[in-house]
Amino acid sequence: MSLKTAGIHHITSFAGDPQGNVDFYAGVLGLRLIKKTINFDAPEVYHLYFGNEQGSPGTIVTFFPAPGTRRGKIGGGQVGITTYVVPPGALEYWENRLHSLKVSFTKATRFGESYIQFRDNEGLHLELVEREEGPANTWTAGGVPADKAIKGFGGAVLFSTDSKHTQDVLKNVLGMVPVGEDADAGYIRYQTTGDLGNLIDLPIKNVPPGSGGAGTVHHIAWRAQDDTEHQAWNEWVRQHGLGTTGIIDRQYFNAVYFREQGGILFEIATDPPGFTVDEELNELGHKLMLPEWYEPQRSLIESNLVPIEPRVIKQD
Repeated sequence: MSLKTAGIHHITSFAGDPQGNVDFYAGVLGLRLIKKTINFDAPEVYHLYFGNEQGSPGTIVTFFPAPGTRRGKIGGGQVGITTYVVPPGALEYWENRLHSLKVSFTKATRFGESYIQFRDNEGLHLELVEREEGPANTWTAGGVPADKAIKGFGGAVLFSTDSKHTQDVLKNVLGMVPVGEDADAGYIRYQTTGDLGNLIDLPIKNVPPGSGGAGTVHHIAWRAQDDTEHQAWNEWVRQHGLGTTGIIDRQYFNAVYFREQGGILFEIATDPPGFTVDEELNELGHKLMLPEWYEPQRSLIESNLVPIEPRVIKQD
């Protein structure tokens, strides 16, 4: 048996300011707030999901924003940079937009591609790159036109405390193919079979450990096409000597978690059922959605959460 992931399903991070989180990802980046729910393991904390109009796998970034969360340190054992992909010719638009919204950025080159790199309101490291592949985003918000809108993930840069072991997991467990090495930048690149979230860059040298907290990634999730394949993934990972949590119901997908030897928390997540399982497409993100076992506590849960809403951010 051999399994191959199509690429990134979602990336989940910590944050401290719920409204600030919405302002940045919906207001600045123009993503759709597709689900407003809670951390099932800590119901006093929001779990917010942003993505394209449908919340398709490969576009979903999620956050646990909680006031008072301490600031983390980006480093080994984490996703170091989250990469978003935009249509060809869109980078100039994004340079102007970020400048007008007072988001400072720098430019970088890796594997012959040009990137705009910047940080969100909590310090999370992000970048934009132009690529042809991947469907266009049909969602327009915050003044971002459809032909310039973020399509989803271009991939990610993984910071590993043990690069050789992480490379082994990417290749021999997740089924990625090494497609290049950028000696000048010090990265090796792996590719998956999908058209979004499909290029993973990894520093060849080990990265000193980071620490969790606001402005850092909690975990990165890889795609499984259905429940049958997901069960096979659980066994496949265990066969490679990596302990898993077993299958966990996350309402909008099923999840299996494991930590690879470089310290990064990986998840395998199913594409279905998706975010319309409890809301209509045109209603996504409007209401606080709770799993049925938390519904009896709705009033208490809502009273403990800071009100949030997507809003337009004024440009200079």
